[in-house]
Amino acid sequence: MSTTTVLWTAPAVLGLAVLTQATNDPLAISTYLAVLTGLLTWRLIPAVADRFVAAGLSGKDVNKAHQPIIPESLGIIAATLYLICLFLFIPFPFRQWFPAEPAVLSLRTFPFQRLGEFLAALLCLQSMVFLGFADDVFDIRWRYKLVMPTVASIPLLMGYYLSDGITYVVLPIPLRPILGRILDIGILYYVYIAMLAIFCTNSINILAGINGVEAGQSLVIALSVAANDLLYVNGPDRPAAEVHLFSLYFILPFIAVTTALLWHNWYPARVFVGDTYCYFAGMTFAVVGIIGHFSKTLLLFFIPQIFNFIYSAPQLFRLVPCPRHRMPRLNPATGRLEPSDASLATATPTGLAVVRTLARFRLVRVATDDAGTPLRVSNLTLLNMLLVHCGPLPENHLAALVVALQVFGSVAAFTVRYQLVTFLY
Repeated sequence: MSTTTVLWTAPAVLGLAVLTQATNDPLAISTYLAVLTGLLTWRLIPAVADRFVAAGLSGKDVNKAHQPIIPESLGIIAATLYLICLFLFIPFPFRQWFPAEPAVLSLRTFPFQRLGEFLAALLCLQSMVFLGFADDVFDIRWRYKLVMPTVASIPLLMGYYLSDGITYVVLPIPLRPILGRILDIGILYYVYIAMLAIFCTNSINILAGINGVEAGQSLVIALSVAANDLLYVNGPDRPAAEVHLFSLYFILPFIAVTTALLWHNWYPARVFVGDTYCYFAGMTFAVVGIIGHFSKTLLLFFIPQIFNFIYSAPQLFRLVPCPRHRMPRLNPATGRLEPSDASLATATPTGLAVVRTLARFRLVRVATDDAGTPLRVSNLTLLNMLLVHCGPLPENHLAALVVALQVFGSVAAFTVRYQLVTFLY
């Protein structure tokens, strides 16, 4: 064991031992473990980056003039340490049922359902990390990427079913005269949960391509989820407080490892996060939204991602040709990013109509021939659309703009959830 490892491990273990003796509050212990995990992630990523390059996990940073070779898939480090943190944390929410504790509770009152949910969520996240890393290594096609989150979410669906298994939804006021206040949608609720997992995992991956944007948007969403949880943990509604507290147990370590990863991935990136991180981040959000029973609120935090998905749909569904990489391109003469584009030679008539409509609202840039026939269109991503509106930007400015939009989206989400919702519910 190296001296550095001892210097990190000994104080960490000692601090945990002291904290567990000083308090029975699982949230305090979760926060402590999260901070330790974040620091370890920050330290370990640069230490192992060269090994990833040696293993062939690297790529060119094409938006730099000299196109340096950057270690790729470092999201696996953040995800692995996150899982280890949660494994170590498993006993602490249930300490009061341990026989050695002063206030011994009956085993008959042990919250097996809550433990089952916790373990199911861990299995779900572990499966998604494995599948994400497989995508980084084997470059899985998009049609299979839609299936991967569905498979990984099966443990969570079973855990949800074996706990409360609530399948009813509260309807908006305009629909209540027709359908009533509450509607039980049965198995369709599980279909909705599976689709939520698919959307969350792929939406982070779609809004990507420049330094810092994947981890940056994820950090803002995670902080928004944590802020939403904190509104409930001390509230009078104990069932709501419990589920939001469990959500915090999952989101605090995620905030820590994402902050550490973003430190190394922000412009100019020293590492790439890889698809592993995108899937890991998306599934983490799906897990906390489902466990915390606030999936509708979670979707409000995904406003930029929802817009990006709808905006990208013509290319994703092949109405408009979709190149493999749709990231903005660097203009070497100016050092700024400009919108990348795609040929319209094989676009469907419906796709051309969509392009003309978007062009009418100045949402795309279209190149035409002398007769006005569309030849090329800027790729349909939020990154390219921002460049169409704002003009060429340095890469770090574009990433900061996306993060700022994410913050604005979260502010709008809280406004809708806690102010405007009274008009609908």
